[in-house]
Amino acid sequence: MNSFRYQAIADGGFEIHYQPVVDFRSDEVTGCEALLRWRHPRRGMISPCEFIPVAEDSGLINQLGEWVLATACAEAAGWPAHVRLAVNVSPVQFRSPTLALTVASALAASGLDASRLELEITEAVLIHDDETALAILHQLRALGVRIALDDFGTGYSSLSYLQRFPFDKIKIDRCFVNDIALPGGSSSIVQAVVNIAAARDMTTTAEGVETEQQKQLLRGLGCTEMQGFLFSPAKPAGEIEQLFRARYGQWETARRSA
Repeated sequence: MNSFRYQAIADGGFEIHYQPVVDFRSDEVTGCEALLRWRHPRRGMISPCEFIPVAEDSGLINQLGEWVLATACAEAAGWPAHVRLAVNVSPVQFRSPTLALTVASALAASGLDASRLELEITEAVLIHDDETALAILHQLRALGVRIALDDFGTGYSSLSYLQRFPFDKIKIDRCFVNDIALPGGSSSIVQAVVNIAAARDMTTTAEGVETEQQKQLLRGLGCTEMQGFLFSPAKPAGEIEQLFRARYGQWETARRSA
């Protein structure tokens, strides 16, 4: 991993794969989450769990995050017009004073409409200085992008976050989906999150859906969307376009003028 800081981006070993997000009611693809992969020339695919912490510690995460955002926006601009792009923003990236400018630049360069970009943040960005964090969120919202709260309930959750900032979406972590079908499982927790989201006009996305039983239970609880291996794993950009072509044939991209 010592070569990471100096060679990874230059060597072009990074790839973005996309995992579809599917509407529970229509079974239509409503979006795709951009997920970074590193194909090492000797070690093969390296898990983000290994290289993302290194990137954060080394200070490379801002450069890497900028590349992901620009590349993913450019690719998503050619997708069907109704399909959104979700991009994760790490706590380190979130503290950058130029984050809103980076997002605006990626949108302008790609022609992707701001309403089709969804930035996913975790509760960790709100813990230490929530006033500053909320100000940054409002800057991003002013650009017209959507904001999703990722992994809700797995960290230092505070319902006050949902009161103080109008998130567009709450993502339900896979740990709550895994045991939703078990006696004494997490169905009541999922139901509570869904109810909170619905009351505040937010959508909910369940992550890690792998079985038809999980899908039906989540649909019955009122969850809005799902992503997981039941529908599709994350795929390279070319395979995602093939998936769109198989489902939608030719489509209108709604690419705006840069």
